[in-house]
Amino acid sequence: MPRFAANLSMMYSEHDFLDRFAAASADGFQAVEYLFPYAYDAAELRRRLDDHGLEQVLFNAPPGAWESGERGMAALPGREAVVRSGVDRALEYAAALGCPRVHLMAGLVRPDATPVERAEHRDTYLTNLAWAAERAAAAGVDILIEPINGRDMPGYFLSTQAEAHAVVQEVGASNLKVQLDLYHCQIVEGDLTTTLRRDLPTGRVGHLQIAGVPDRNEPDRGELNVRHVLDVVDELGFDGWIGCEYRPRAGTSEGLRWLNDYRSHQGESARGCHHGWRGCRAGRSDRPPRRGVR
Repeated sequence: MPRFAANLSMMYSEHDFLDRFAAASADGFQAVEYLFPYAYDAAELRRRLDDHGLEQVLFNAPPGAWESGERGMAALPGREAVVRSGVDRALEYAAALGCPRVHLMAGLVRPDATPVERAEHRDTYLTNLAWAAERAAAAGVDILIEPINGRDMPGYFLSTQAEAHAVVQEVGASNLKVQLDLYHCQIVEGDLTTTLRRDLPTGRVGHLQIAGVPDRNEPDRGELNVRHVLDVVDELGFDGWIGCEYRPRAGTSEGLRWLNDYRSHQGESARGCHHGWRGCRAGRSDRPPRRGVR
C-alpha cells in the first residue's frame, strides 16, 4: 500500500524546522523529505531522524543561488564544476542521513532560447546526469529528475514526463530515475491515471509527490480525486514513497483528515501494514490514533 513521507519544507511550518521532525513523528509519519539540508549540520539532522524513528527519503542537491532565483544548474553550460561539487556535497549528506535519493535540479532557460541553445542545454544536462549517476551509484544512491510546471517555475528546463523518461533512457544509468510529482503533472499534462499506468511499470519512477490542484494545499482540495489516484498507485504495486509536498491551509495536523480517510478506506491488510505510519501491524495500530492520523 502507498507509503507517505512528510515534506518538512512545506508541512509543519508552524514549527521551527528542526522541531518539524518531532511533529511529523507525532502525526504518525515514518519518513520525511525536504528541499535542502545544507543549513544544518548533518549530525544534528541525523539525531532528529533517529530520535523520532524517521527515515530520510529525499532531498535536493545544492541548486545554486536559490535566494537569487536559481533553480538548479544541471542543464546550464558553464556550471559543470559547481554542479559536480554540489553533487559531492549532497552525497556526503546522503551518507550521513541514510538517504537513498537525491533530486538534481535542471535550472532555468531563457524563454527566447534558440533551438541550438536548447540543444546545448540538453547536452549539458545529459553529461551532468551521467556523471552524477555514476558518482551516486558508488554510494548506493539514486539521482532523480523532476518535471516542474511552468506556472510555478517559469523557464524550468524540464516540464513533461515524456521528456524526463527520454532523458533517463538516453543516459541509461539504472540509478537515474524520474520524480513524478502529480501536482506538476496535472497542471502540465493531466491524464494522471494513464500516466501512472504507463510509467510506474517501467521501473523508471523512483519517487512520487502529491498535492491539491490548483492551489497546492491538501490533496483532497481541488480538482484531483486523490482516493482514485492513490488506489491506482496501490493497484500498480508501487513500493516507493509518496511525498506530501503541499502547503496546509491551516495547521498541518488539522489538515491530515484526507490521509486518515484514505487509510480508513484502505482498511486492514491481511498481509501486514506497509502504509508508512508507525505502530501498525496487519493494519492495526498498537497505540491510539494521534492528532488526526490513523
